[in-house]
Amino acid sequence: MDRQGFAPDQSTFGTAGWPVLQLERARKGSLVDKIVAAITDMVASKELRVGTKMPSVRQFAKCNGISTFTVVESYDRLVTLGLLSSRRGSGYYVARHEIPAQLLPAMATSPAAVDALTPELYSGVTDALPVGAGWLPPEWYGEDTILDAVRQAMRIPANRLRGYGHPLGFPSLRQHLASTLSDELLPVEPEQVLLTHGATHAFDLILRTLTKPGDTVFVEDPGYSNLLSLIRHHGCNVVGIPRREQGLDLDYLAEQAALAQPKLMFVNTVLQNPLGTSLTQAQAHRLLALAEQFDFWLVEDDIYRELTPRGEASLAAMDGLRRVIRVGSFSKTLSPVLRVGSICASASLLPELVRVKMLAGLTTSEVNERAVYHAVTARPYKRMVEKLHAQLDAGRERSIEALHEVGMAPIAKPRGGMFVSAGWPAAPTAEWNGRAIADLALKAGILLSPNEFFMLRPSDTVWFRFNVAYTDAPQLKAFFQSIRSGRG
Repeated sequence: MDRQGFAPDQSTFGTAGWPVLQLERARKGSLVDKIVAAITDMVASKELRVGTKMPSVRQFAKCNGISTFTVVESYDRLVTLGLLSSRRGSGYYVARHEIPAQLLPAMATSPAAVDALTPELYSGVTDALPVGAGWLPPEWYGEDTILDAVRQAMRIPANRLRGYGHPLGFPSLRQHLASTLSDELLPVEPEQVLLTHGATHAFDLILRTLTKPGDTVFVEDPGYSNLLSLIRHHGCNVVGIPRREQGLDLDYLAEQAALAQPKLMFVNTVLQNPLGTSLTQAQAHRLLALAEQFDFWLVEDDIYRELTPRGEASLAAMDGLRRVIRVGSFSKTLSPVLRVGSICASASLLPELVRVKMLAGLTTSEVNERAVYHAVTARPYKRMVEKLHAQLDAGRERSIEALHEVGMAPIAKPRGGMFVSAGWPAAPTAEWNGRAIADLALKAGILLSPNEFFMLRPSDTVWFRFNVAYTDAPQLKAFFQSIRSGRG
């Protein structure tokens, strides 16, 4: 029996000459974690030699009685760890025997391992100090404007209580969005705007429409954590393109695009989550050129656009929605509770997105969309956003200063927005890593977002994403000082 609950049954082999792995399903841990651990053990013990061809996804799934999605995610994790290599059209092969020491903490803190933090990070009902969360204090949003908008939305005409609403979403809000985007970024017609239940719903519809299991999808590394799990859920292979303070590693992107032939890529052009950086105009132009050269879609996650100054790069504006799909949201300037996002796409693509939206969940909430419409068209809205800019700027300065006091430095200088990602230069170990520290923090009543939550590759350092609205809290400073003194 190995350390994760798999026992290879050497008397039972599949068609590829592989031992059937007997899975203890009652044992704690995800199937993916257990498969990854079992194959890692087989590689480390040289039971699997370098160059050995792995069973196909379908063979492995059938042999072990699991879903192909689980196998795809397991193989993808092993490729990320460097233990397997993927050859397009041929399959997966064992790439190495050695398990580098720096990979050990990463294996212990795999994406599945941080899933336990997800309800806390997104629910908004935690009692812990939400230092790692993605929402701002209600008073920062302009409570009166939002509450008044909700009250007006509840006065919906009686005849609108019949049916499910417009498939594209509330027409007045779509008209307002099209007009605003046309004034500020690029010409958009209301018929090119599809309303969604927030940005994550938009990502799901795009994946459902444009990908199938086995397709390759590019993401930024580090990037939006929930997106990584969503892509894997759709059975797609995830390839991370390094993003640092200087922007995307476009040379690496070109190399991987030539090998993997991606179907699409998700990218934060401005105020990237979690780094807070923005692409330059030159980088955005080259990214578009690569998408054209290798024929893949670009999904521009543009939910932070209103928090950045005008004039920053916009893939949608440069491309005119030919190859770019723009995703927007109101959760960062109004409230995440309203759950209203949007997709702007070409007139030829939008009908298929609408069809998938109706198949997957029918229409979106007209009450929520009316509330957003009343809020963004109210006179105080622009002043509220300007005030939010000032609060975020001040909070960012306070956060960087507070983190400096506990020996932490930003891993990238943010250009704006609500996050600062910072940490220590020390390399992670099995005992000292982001996940372990986040567990300690949660016991102390503090909710942290460790680097493992955002990365596909192991990190060279230990860092966290901090929400600038909460980072200067004395409780957080005391916690970091206590764990530093305990370690040293």
